[in-house]
Amino acid sequence: MKKYSIYIAILAIGLLLGWMLFGGTSKTQAAHHHEAVEGTSQMWTCSMHPQIMQPEAGSCPICGMDLIPATSSAEGLLVDQFKLSENAMALANIQTSIVGKSVSNEDSGFILSGKITENENETATMPAHFDGRVEKLYVNSLGERVNKGQAIAQIYSPALIAAQQELITAYKLKTSQPQLYNAVKNKFKNWMIHGKQLEEVEQTGQVKTSFTIYSHVSGVVTEIAINEGSHIMDGKPIFKVSNLNTVWANFDVYENQISQFKKGQDIVVTTKAYSNKTFKGKVDFIDPILNTKTRTVKLRVVLNNKNELFKPGMFVEGKINGVDPSIKKQVLSIPASAILWTGKRSVVYIKTNPNEPVFQMQDITLGNQFGDNYQVLEGLNNGDEIVTNGTFTVDAAAQLQGKKSMMNKKGGKVMTGHEGHLGMEINTTDFKKTLNKNERIEVSKEFQNQLNVVFNSYIELKNALATDNTQKLKTQSKQLIANLGKVDMKLLKSKNAHQHWMPLEKEIKTTAHLISNTDDIKVQRTYFKHLSSNMATALEVFGVHEKVYHLYCPMSDNNKGAYWLSKEEKVVNPYFGGAMLTCGEVKQVIE
Repeated sequence: MKKYSIYIAILAIGLLLGWMLFGGTSKTQAAHHHEAVEGTSQMWTCSMHPQIMQPEAGSCPICGMDLIPATSSAEGLLVDQFKLSENAMALANIQTSIVGKSVSNEDSGFILSGKITENENETATMPAHFDGRVEKLYVNSLGERVNKGQAIAQIYSPALIAAQQELITAYKLKTSQPQLYNAVKNKFKNWMIHGKQLEEVEQTGQVKTSFTIYSHVSGVVTEIAINEGSHIMDGKPIFKVSNLNTVWANFDVYENQISQFKKGQDIVVTTKAYSNKTFKGKVDFIDPILNTKTRTVKLRVVLNNKNELFKPGMFVEGKINGVDPSIKKQVLSIPASAILWTGKRSVVYIKTNPNEPVFQMQDITLGNQFGDNYQVLEGLNNGDEIVTNGTFTVDAAAQLQGKKSMMNKKGGKVMTGHEGHLGMEINTTDFKKTLNKNERIEVSKEFQNQLNVVFNSYIELKNALATDNTQKLKTQSKQLIANLGKVDMKLLKSKNAHQHWMPLEKEIKTTAHLISNTDDIKVQRTYFKHLSSNMATALEVFGVHEKVYHLYCPMSDNNKGAYWLSKEEKVVNPYFGGAMLTCGEVKQVIE
């Protein structure tokens, strides 16, 4: 019995030692394993490129900067919602307003944008009446006034030389064969050649090597189809003239506004060229065919122009009162500054939480324009809070966080390798205050050369605006985006340079996208103002080894003023096109 007691004691001691050795070790190992799991859950990101997520510390594969611990994302938000920091809100000067219903004032009326063109009912074409070559052209500049009977060109024509020889022969047989003589003369009459030129050929018997042709119309030359040395063909136009005593003002009317207009309606026309004058007219014609690209129809007004104040190509605005009494009812309206346009879409950003800066994109349907406000037909409710200042910045933040945005309506991060980081989305004024934009940062010449390529695309874009060339403008904006994508951020060696470049690169890219996605030149000019501000800041901070002129026109953007950049000191204003090309002055020279 004693023997069994000893065995039992030894077994108990063994079990106790085993528990102490192996049981404690297992807990320790479990604790270490738990810590390891927690360690692997920590992700690392780049402060410049938050789309980079790696399980361990290291360098950013895009810019080479050291990665930092990633913070956890905001909880409790819907899939399309995103949150901005209070610091980002303050830096970008983001402001919101409560949407409310108001009674539309008939006096505010509808504001239409338009352009002056020639009155096509008062336009005539001077055609060629025979084949030949232009030896000398007497009318060679647009805007030149031509009178009926005025010499316009000297023409060499083999057909005329052969016909003159027939005429000389027929003239000698005039008495015996009058019918032959008249037939030959009628040939010249059909060519609009008669009078002294033919009499000289008949009396001298000498063939003329060239003939002078005369205008049979009067007016101001608006188009020239030939030049010296070119060939003319029977029936083809030589030039076009217009009687500018009256001109047309063609306005764009959006699809949802068509019902508010009718023929004979009074309209008040204004233009930046004569800011203190108004001109009255009546709706003469409303195009029955809708432009499917712009979703607009043309509304035409005939204006008296005996004083020649209106020039074809000049931009004008038309104010017209509504004819539908229902527009005096309460309507939901928002300021134009809250709206972002891209193609056929109009979007705003709603603040979904009254106590926190949480936002979400909302598609809306716009109605009539009343001054600086737009009627909202669908998409918003009375009492909604929307962004009314800093909308560009909020949209950029949405893109960055992979939420639905103006350029990405389905959501999801767009990994371009050039995204900025949230908290740096600031406008030009605040950028100047926070980052001291006038201080030049030393960067490599290679980076400056790449930036210069982007700047050259900007210049081409600016030139397209100055000539009202919408299609070229869209092409150049896409080229600017392509060149911007070729800028190598790894050439920026300091964090300071990165912090300056990233918000600028993002803003330039966003506004160039906006320009390329609309055909409305008025909207394009609004985006161009924003583009110019950020491009100017980029050149001031980094330089491009080139002298750049920073110009300003106080009348641009509805007399709010606007800047633009140029390679030359000469003023060619991109905000008015042909209407006011020389409005502006040099405010700064960026060396």
